Amino acid sequence: MPFPGGQCWHLQLSLIEPAEFNKKPKRGIQFLQEQGMLGTSVEEIAQFLHQEERLDSTQVGDFLGDSTKFNKEVMYAYVDQLDFCEKEFVSALRAFLEGFRLPGEAQKIDRLMEKFAARYIECNQGQTLFASADTAYVLAYSIIMLTTDLHSPQVKNKMTKEQYIKMNRGINDSKDLPEEYLSSIYEEIEGKKIAMKETKEHTIAAKSTKQSVASEKQRRLLYNLEMEQMAKTAKALMEAVSHAKAPFTSATHLDHVRPMFKLVWTPLLAAYSIGLQNCDDTEVASLCLEGIRCAIRIACIFGMQLERDAYVQALARFSLLTASSSITEMKQKNIDTIKTLITVAHTDGNYLGNSWHEILKCISQLELAQLIGTGVKTRYLSGAGREREGSLKGYTLAGEEFMGLGLGNLVSGGVDKRQMASFQESVGETSSQSVVVAVDRIFTGSTRLDGNAIVDFVRWLCAVSMDELASPHHPRMFSLQKIVEISYYNMNRIRLQWSRIWHVIGDHFNKVGCNPNEDVAIFAVDSLRQLSMKFLEKGELANFRFQKDFLRPFEHIMKKNRSPTIRDMVIRCIAQMVNSQAANIRSGWKNIFAVFHQAAADHDGNIVELAFQTTGHIVTTIFQHHFPAAIDSFQDAVKCLSEFACNAAFPDTSMEAIRLIRFCAKYVSERPRVLQEYTSDDMNVAPGDRVWVRGWFPILFELSCIINRCKLDVRTRGLTVMFEIMKSYGHTFEKHWWQDLFRIVFRIFDNMKLPEQQSEKSEWMTTTCNHALYAICDVFTQFYEALNEVLLSDIFAQLQWCVKQDNEQLARSGTNCLENLVISNGEKFSPDVWDKTCSCMMDIFKTTIPHVLLTWRPAGMEEDSPEKHLDVDLDLQSLSSVDKNASERGQSQLSNPTDESWKGRPYANQKLFASLLIKCVVQLELIQTIDNIVFYPATSKKEDAEHMVAAQQDTLDTDIHIETEDRGMYKCMSSQHLFKLLDCLQESHSFSKAFNSNYEQRTVLWRAGFKGKSKPNLLKQETSSLACCLRILFRMYVDENRRDSWEEIQQRLLNVCSGALAYFITVNSESHREAWTSLLLLLLTKTLKINDEKFKAHASKYYPYLCEIMQFDLIPELRAVLRKFFLRIGVVFKIWIPEEPSQVPGTLSPTW
Repeated sequence: MPFPGGQCWHLQLSLIEPAEFNKKPKRGIQFLQEQGMLGTSVEEIAQFLHQEERLDSTQVGDFLGDSTKFNKEVMYAYVDQLDFCEKEFVSALRAFLEGFRLPGEAQKIDRLMEKFAARYIECNQGQTLFASADTAYVLAYSIIMLTTDLHSPQVKNKMTKEQYIKMNRGINDSKDLPEEYLSSIYEEIEGKKIAMKETKEHTIAAKSTKQSVASEKQRRLLYNLEMEQMAKTAKALMEAVSHAKAPFTSATHLDHVRPMFKLVWTPLLAAYSIGLQNCDDTEVASLCLEGIRCAIRIACIFGMQLERDAYVQALARFSLLTASSSITEMKQKNIDTIKTLITVAHTDGNYLGNSWHEILKCISQLELAQLIGTGVKTRYLSGAGREREGSLKGYTLAGEEFMGLGLGNLVSGGVDKRQMASFQESVGETSSQSVVVAVDRIFTGSTRLDGNAIVDFVRWLCAVSMDELASPHHPRMFSLQKIVEISYYNMNRIRLQWSRIWHVIGDHFNKVGCNPNEDVAIFAVDSLRQLSMKFLEKGELANFRFQKDFLRPFEHIMKKNRSPTIRDMVIRCIAQMVNSQAANIRSGWKNIFAVFHQAAADHDGNIVELAFQTTGHIVTTIFQHHFPAAIDSFQDAVKCLSEFACNAAFPDTSMEAIRLIRFCAKYVSERPRVLQEYTSDDMNVAPGDRVWVRGWFPILFELSCIINRCKLDVRTRGLTVMFEIMKSYGHTFEKHWWQDLFRIVFRIFDNMKLPEQQSEKSEWMTTTCNHALYAICDVFTQFYEALNEVLLSDIFAQLQWCVKQDNEQLARSGTNCLENLVISNGEKFSPDVWDKTCSCMMDIFKTTIPHVLLTWRPAGMEEDSPEKHLDVDLDLQSLSSVDKNASERGQSQLSNPTDESWKGRPYANQKLFASLLIKCVVQLELIQTIDNIVFYPATSKKEDAEHMVAAQQDTLDTDIHIETEDRGMYKCMSSQHLFKLLDCLQESHSFSKAFNSNYEQRTVLWRAGFKGKSKPNLLKQETSSLACCLRILFRMYVDENRRDSWEEIQQRLLNVCSGALAYFITVNSESHREAWTSLLLLLLTKTLKINDEKFKAHASKYYPYLCEIMQFDLIPELRAVLRKFFLRIGVVFKIWIPEEPSQVPGTLSPTW
């Protein structure tokens, strides 16, 4: 048992000397493990630290904060065993700090607070207050600072609530936390401080405490001695310059110095300045410099910024490094001034603030002077720097920075060798080993600057660097190099401080990386790469954004710098990072994919190829092993691939990118739990929907973007893959996911997004829209149960949209898809769904009837045309579009090329006529669709063929049964649904009949160029709509299940049939009558098959029309059916009683 309980446990532990155990926690843990009283796993050690009350809290804190891998693992396990679920942030922080005492080292505190923040966010995934763990991390620090400020007796001026709120500005991903929330934290801490666990009495901490007290006493003593010495020096100086004898009063308290200095700093500065300027005596200069140094020290200690800046500027001026006077005049006192300036930077760095600008500017100019003085880089003196170094003749000034050095006269020509030698000798002393080392110590010692001072230091170093780089011909990179160095030195600071430092440095790299000088930009990018590699080695906990902030300059440079060299270098740097540090990258993936996203749209093949290779490696290999760490950037990865796919210049890359997007779907399918458990800034997304929001939606959305942006072959591939994913993984989708998905899919049909060019729009509709329409119906059929309730209405609406477009192929596809959808799923339709389906078909019918055909007139045509009387005669010859000879005759008789009034405006009419033709096509397609839905495709054609055969063979009494007729949706539809369809068919028939009968209007349209060489007609629409109508009515008429509707059916049937026969009699064109042959055959054959009682009603109604029909020249099959019909009339109405065949051979028998 890893944790023996009760007295035995305490007895065993008591064998260990507490002081020894608390002195070396690792040794104590090792001893317990050797005795078998403690397990070896980090979880067991963490539990031991939680449970054992006798451990020294300070030692526990130091142990947990240690940087070794083992200690960090124990610390992570320790924090992970704490439960912060549903806890307020302050309460969670109190609970966290109850188990140990925070160590004194900043790095240790940083590691503990970082893990606390990560754990708090992990336990409270549903919270929406904090944008990320970074917010919790910074807030935790601010609460600890507030506790110290409000409850420490050493702090006299307590922080106010307003100051606390101001201190926390912008910590929530550059936004503010609610003021009321911060106010409540302030009030809670003010009422009760966060108490850290006290040290146990039996610990050995007392010894170290005594030592610290001793060191504190010693430090105070040394400080007092220094202040006493300063006071004596001041007294002596004041007495020396005093003309009046007066008693001298000694200051008794440190605070007396401030008002005294406030009064005398101006005359002191004047005195020191005059002394330095006018006197070359080394001792006097030394005293003046010492006075200035002490004055700066006093101003720094008391935070007197104006006074400090004035003295530092004076020093900088006397160094001659920034003065307007020539540097050739540099003397020993000036060199001593430079050394004093460097000393001030060492001793008072934490208090210099804005004065760092003057100091760093001097150091920059010192380095330039050293280079010129030693002859290393004379090119800085001239734009003609490539000339031989030994010659000074003809040199011109290359940049303003040399004015600051007073080099104007030196480099403008006319300078003798003696002056140059003097200059080199003066500057040479500043290049001594002691000065170089002292300058370097300013940068290496930056690690000792406090949190605010280092930010000031970095900010002004960046400002000086920008000045150095401002020269268009010879930019210098001294300060830029130093920025890189101090970044290395300070990278191990606590993240709270480092993030502030990098905010300044990162912005500087943004600018430098976009410098027009490629050498500068290359140096910046390479430096960034080195820093990034080192930074990434540290890793990152979940929900933090440090890496994202650190790598952002790469993204900025890639976006702003158009140089192919620099862009290529950025891609190579990122590729190297991915290959070597993939295991440590977390939030940095976002920047990486952002860089590749920029590269994906490039026109340079090398950049695109290199970026795509690395992206492919990430998706296929790295995601395989590190997918959980990259989930937050999964959407960015897919978006990046989408951008590669949309680069029209590289079609092969486009196709491969789509394949990789398809590959990404595999990760989502195989690892849904990882996506569900992932916590991110999308805290308001329900766990069940995270797979959709983080996984499926980005994939499908980006595929839709590819479809909407790319050329035909690429978008077709994207469309195919999108629907492949739906079909393969749709069984895992929730209903509301489908709704989101189809909003994306329907964007393909969005008129506003279609190409503006008519040819492109037509191609889009004919190819992509057409393809998508069939795919949508396939998916809907496959997942009907899930999609029926949520998407049927939307799909019907989309089908209607397709049918209404001025594109014949798309319109045909719309009706075809409607047919497939209903035939495939009709058996599952509820009455309500059938209502929607029939309403959809009715709407399509009504909106596509080309009413304009009956009313259109060309411009300038009068109502009563003089040609009107010719229309009827012409139509007898040209009604049928099949009769080419008649059409040609009609054209030769009436076409008059010189008659402009008949031509109208052909270009204006062309679009209208095309639209009307499509509507005519849709009407025909809809009629066929209804027929196919009700009776199943091809059933009606087979039935017509069977009727013709039966008429030919005189076997009309034989029942005709088509195999496919039972597969239609007739049995699934109610009578009311069928009546709705019948209304549509009858309306379509009536319209086409009216048009075909209007000979004048057809002539007008024909002459205007509508429908080619022959007169337009709607003959097929007229016959097919009526045929479909008759089939449905006769089927219902003999259906026992619809007996309650027979009366209405019979009335409809009588009206339709009698109307049809009456119309047929009026038809004058032989070709028109021929088109009706199969229709009459259907009508009479179906009527013959009903029972005698029903037949009576029909025969009595049709009799006169049939008699009239007899006068026409009918085909033999129709005459045979009419004969049967009249024979049955004789029998049914008892006009004639047939004799038995055996009694009277050769007589007719009743075979109907």
